[in-house]
Amino acid sequence: MAALTPALGTLAGLPSVETAKAQAAAELPWRHGLSLFGDLKYPADFKRFDYVNPDAPKGGTMRMIALGTFDNFNIAVMGVKGNIAAAALSIYETLMARSQDEAAAQYALLAESASHPDDFSWVIYRLNPKARWHDGNPVTAEDVVFSFEQLKKNSPFYRSYYGHVVKAEKTGERDVKFSFDGPGNRELPEIVGELPVLPKHWWEGAGSDGKQRDISQTTLEKPLGSAPYRIKEFVAGRSVVLERVKEYWGQNLPTQIGQNNFDQLRFEYFRDNQIALEAFKADQIDLIAENSAKQWATAYDFAAVAEKRVLKEEFPNNGSGRMQAFVPNLRREQFKDARLRRAFNLVFDFEEMNKQLFFGQYQRINSYFYGTELASSGLPEGEELQILEPLRDKVPAEVFTTPYTNPVNGNSENIRNNLREATRLLKEAGFTFKDQKLFGPDGKPLSTEILVSDPPAERIALFYKPSLERLGVTTSVRVVDDAQYQNRLRTFDFDMIIDQWGESLSPGNEQREFWGSQTADIPGSRNTTGIKNPAVDALIDQIIFARNRGGLVAATHALDRVLLWNFYVVPQFSYPFLRYARWDRFSHADLPKYAVSGLPSLWWWDADKATKIGKRS
Repeated sequence: MAALTPALGTLAGLPSVETAKAQAAAELPWRHGLSLFGDLKYPADFKRFDYVNPDAPKGGTMRMIALGTFDNFNIAVMGVKGNIAAAALSIYETLMARSQDEAAAQYALLAESASHPDDFSWVIYRLNPKARWHDGNPVTAEDVVFSFEQLKKNSPFYRSYYGHVVKAEKTGERDVKFSFDGPGNRELPEIVGELPVLPKHWWEGAGSDGKQRDISQTTLEKPLGSAPYRIKEFVAGRSVVLERVKEYWGQNLPTQIGQNNFDQLRFEYFRDNQIALEAFKADQIDLIAENSAKQWATAYDFAAVAEKRVLKEEFPNNGSGRMQAFVPNLRREQFKDARLRRAFNLVFDFEEMNKQLFFGQYQRINSYFYGTELASSGLPEGEELQILEPLRDKVPAEVFTTPYTNPVNGNSENIRNNLREATRLLKEAGFTFKDQKLFGPDGKPLSTEILVSDPPAERIALFYKPSLERLGVTTSVRVVDDAQYQNRLRTFDFDMIIDQWGESLSPGNEQREFWGSQTADIPGSRNTTGIKNPAVDALIDQIIFARNRGGLVAATHALDRVLLWNFYVVPQFSYPFLRYARWDRFSHADLPKYAVSGLPSLWWWDADKATKIGKRS
């Protein structure tokens, strides 16, 4: 019967279902850009982004810092195998390019246009016919399909991020259609535009050793890309040099004008930031991002700073939120009880840490979306309350009754009161105390190891250690090298770590990767906490399928509140600016609201400044 349906429809003078769909797709408008909510700022005939300098000179080299090591250029296995090089993503392009003066908008790059129906059930991207790989071959629809399939197959991140994208298929010479598992997920057309496109012909060919390349394995062969930069040279584990592609196919695109100005970008690897700082002082590096409040306050007193040859600059972080925390591993039996996790938060003396280690510069993080309008506060009301109401029996009661606040320590009275409350919670949960040691309900003494990979993290963990020991928890801090740390992280082989999650102003499908039940047991996933909570899953769905900005904000507030009251992590601290010190050889455009530093795309080599401060060492 099904086989006869098209013929019957034709006989009746009606188009077949397939024909109707094709006609409907053909009638949809082709868009030069996509925006999650609201209108695009830039019209179809825009010449460039407002915030770039179209006359920025091309030339020079910027020497930058990378921490740790690397043994892999293959982004398809990023987070699963090997340590990815800092520059690995820089040689590839995505279908669309993000605007840095809009909260959630993107414009044509590899794709010249996109089209999708009003119900967001699929999207078609049409490739720019001028798009070329660095070997001169065109970027094809087959490349896009190949990239989607291989990234989703080999990478836990992309598997989760594109979990609702069920198929990619070539539907025209330059058209690729991405079909979704249902309507209403308005973010999907945009995040598909973020797909890095890989060259199918290169990966299916033979390598420099004559053997068939394998995209499921690590490689140190220089990959083929299509971006403004390609890998020029490298020393495994030590440095990577990118060179600007003079014949870059997209140099006159509106999304590329005034950007990618350096002839070379050089990434030098260092074991930790302290060693990198000494290299910076010796003019072996051009700029350094400073994450240590102590070093920012005390370590930049050398002559070049006084002479204004080295500049210190802070950039406001308006474009993203952040959660940084001590993360207990919920896969460990000892951390399954929220009362123990809450006790760990009660004894964390942030105030004294801020005073002793950070010169009082930091603020305590009180939200998983800290620093944005997405952070919850007060009690739920309005649309947020409506979202939470069906989950009332599945979330902590405090979600509805008590505004979340972190405990305050900092003096002996507060420390005693918080320790007393932590002890009460633990006794309520069946823990016992004997000889100043904490024993679990199973009668075994409680111990935990905080796993770290660098001196700054070690310093923070060591400061926290006495607080946990006052609670009766035997605590150790284990420092391992970067390779071992990454391997243990991938397999969730830890008691506690320090982790952080960056949040965009328009959260969506990545929340599954961060907190979703389906990613908790996937090796290499970003759900390092191990959260498996149906209420959290339901709230993530509310975010993903929000129909407007107000609904998105309300659902994110609800998710934030539920995560906080489950005490999955012990929130640490943040600073509303990014700190950079640099040798004064560069200039940059007036940075747009969401660009943060704009490095390196909106910067350029300033020959006049470079002459004034002298030659590099």
